[in-house]
Amino acid sequence: MRARTFRSALFLTAVAAAVASAQERQVPRTRLDVQDYKIEVTIDPRAQTMTATAQVTFIPAENTSNVTFELNNALNLNRVTDGDGVQLTASRFQEDMSVRVGLPKPAERGKPTSLTFVYGGKLTGQEESPVFGIRFAAITPDVAYLMYPSRWFPVNDYTVDRFASDIKISVPEGYRSLSSGNGAVDPGPAGMRTERFQFTQASFPGSIAVVRGEPRVVASEGVNTQFFVRQSVDATQVYGDEIGRAMTYFTGLFGLPFRKNLVVVETESGAPNGYAAPGLIFLSPRAMGKQVNPKLVANNVARQWWSALMSPATRNHMWIENGLARYSEILYLEHINGAGSLDGEIRDTYVEALTVEQPPLIQAGRLEDYSPEYWASTGQKGAAILHMLRSILGDEKFLEMLKALPERYAWKSINTDDFRKLAEEFGKQSFQGFFLQWIESSGAPEFKLEYTVFRIQKGFRVLGKVSQDLDTFRMPVLLRVETEGNPEEKIVEVVGTSSEFAMETFGKPKNVTLDPKGQVLRFDNTVRVAVAIRRGEQFVEVGEYGEALKEYQKALDVKRTGSLAHYRVGELFFLQNNYQAAANEFREVLNGDLEPKWTEVWAHINLGKIFDISDQRDRAVNEYRQALRTKDNTQGALEEAGKYVNEKYQRPPSTN
Repeated sequence: MRARTFRSALFLTAVAAAVASAQERQVPRTRLDVQDYKIEVTIDPRAQTMTATAQVTFIPAENTSNVTFELNNALNLNRVTDGDGVQLTASRFQEDMSVRVGLPKPAERGKPTSLTFVYGGKLTGQEESPVFGIRFAAITPDVAYLMYPSRWFPVNDYTVDRFASDIKISVPEGYRSLSSGNGAVDPGPAGMRTERFQFTQASFPGSIAVVRGEPRVVASEGVNTQFFVRQSVDATQVYGDEIGRAMTYFTGLFGLPFRKNLVVVETESGAPNGYAAPGLIFLSPRAMGKQVNPKLVANNVARQWWSALMSPATRNHMWIENGLARYSEILYLEHINGAGSLDGEIRDTYVEALTVEQPPLIQAGRLEDYSPEYWASTGQKGAAILHMLRSILGDEKFLEMLKALPERYAWKSINTDDFRKLAEEFGKQSFQGFFLQWIESSGAPEFKLEYTVFRIQKGFRVLGKVSQDLDTFRMPVLLRVETEGNPEEKIVEVVGTSSEFAMETFGKPKNVTLDPKGQVLRFDNTVRVAVAIRRGEQFVEVGEYGEALKEYQKALDVKRTGSLAHYRVGELFFLQNNYQAAANEFREVLNGDLEPKWTEVWAHINLGKIFDISDQRDRAVNEYRQALRTKDNTQGALEEAGKYVNEKYQRPPSTN
């Protein structure tokens, strides 16, 4: 009975604490504009610890008696003092990593105020991350990295509030530190190396690294890139060459960056594939294979403009930063691989963008940071919007607009209205309807085209109607008429749910298509199939197999012979050890449209594995040999098939 009473008391205490915590956090946060940080941090790689003092100077938007910052939950807050050294009351809230500081007298609107945080703790990389499943901070004997998203220092208005910084980093002899800005060795404690990094412009310079040894320097196209790597030594040359090419190309497009020579730090497993700070790029070993990833390079190099130089005014405008970074990838691939590479990238971008229906892009601040929905919305849909703008403005005006962005907003914030006005300036037209549709509203059109051809004295006249479901939609769309001679094209203004058009041609029309180049973000049956499959893949990535199966079934409802949908279903059943159902689906792959082509070779390989598991070795070998006959080595398929021709595939041990 006493134990039950004790547990009840604990429960009531926890409830009371939770209620009090919720009531306390109901106090609205006052908007702050952080001016700068002065941080002194000591890092012990062997003990995996850090201690820090951070003085933050900010200007409140209104008079306030309390201010709130975010600080990593793994770090212990020792004290907070004001500008006079008086210790203040600070409350921590684990749910959102926040620290709320009560002020003895209200901070006045528009006047600079300073607080000093003294804190420290252990960051092994195993602690709870601010973003679930992604390691933004870790201190190890070989390398330490503390990226801005880890909130290793008190952060205000994450990814939005730009700041300057003066950071002193002390590490044991034999180590050296890296950060954004101008670095210099500074006097420090005996047996320690202290370096000071000053970044005087308003940006996001709050990421640091601790490394050992000297950098490997790669010179490419006038760009010198320093690499601090451990596992990916063989990749430094190809990555240095690619970074040099990307930096040179983007400089030609966007103007001079604040710094062309970058520092690259290799992190470790579990860290993001890439993260860009001003002048500093973090790459994971998984991302840095021997074969360079040009998209990864382009995205992180481009962020030297689209994050370091300018950034969104609030998280609801993150499509500007992430969309520009993603579209920079596309421009770079078009540059190095030719215009033919554009179609596939745009198609993939549009499909990913359409996987998210809600919220509208102007409400993207509601999405969880680094979630698939966040990237699909801000990155992929943002890039899709830029591509549609390009189709309207034309290449010349579009590229002129991109170059004007960092020129006008260097070291500043930008919002969607600013972006729209710039597009209108270069396009000499109103884009209010365009931005209303793609930024402030949700959904995408699905065009239905009806037309009739009439013979006229000088040729033929095509009269038709375009229908779609979005009442507020308005956009110029290309119409192409295939004739017995050359194809003829015309821009049709699609307005509302029904728009009529007329077009005259010299040759006899054979076929009429709307948006033949796929420039409009829209649905059709092919896109619906691709979107459903991609949604299913996203559910698989987070272990939601039931939801994934529903999405794959949607794709098959539209197209029963779709090999990719059958392959994904087979893959899902294979993961669940339902081998008979998996085999049935892989057979359907081979009986389907075999699009994409790689589904054939991998269907044979997976059938071989299923037969090996069920002790039908002869049938397994036959499937592996059929895989080899395809001569398709997508993702190392031929090596995989050749391996299991000679040795039996073994079922992985159960994790249940």
